[in-house]
Amino acid sequence: MIGENSVADKGFAIRFTLAVLAAWRVTHLLAKEDGPADLLAQFRARLGTGSAGRLMDCFHCLSLWVAAPIALLTSRKPLDRLLAWLALSGAACVLERMMQEPVVFQPIPETVKGDINDGMLRSETGGVDERPSSESNRA
Repeated sequence: MIGENSVADKGFAIRFTLAVLAAWRVTHLLAKEDGPADLLAQFRARLGTGSAGRLMDCFHCLSLWVAAPIALLTSRKPLDRLLAWLALSGAACVLERMMQEPVVFQPIPETVKGDINDGMLRSETGGVDERPSSESNRA
């Protein structure tokens, strides 16, 4: 009996791993890629800004719909299918985050207080014209 359970668990692990990769791939294809001959881009454009169009723009939302039929193929018991559905969607979202370019914060160069090029247009906020008197007389 113990040997049968461990073999079944290995089979499930392989099926689940393949299901995760399939869920990520299909979701990424539908949400992020143009597809061959721009077919998917045209399809998303035709859907417009309605609920279906917004669904195609949201990877996380779309992954729930893509993972549902895959979960049916992955598990046999109803509760296992529910858990597999959420786990497949969650794993696809994790993979998507891992594949994104990292956000890099660049430091802002420090400036000396009172420097002309400190990024401020005026040193006072009262809106007073600070041109030298010779310039204001010419205007």
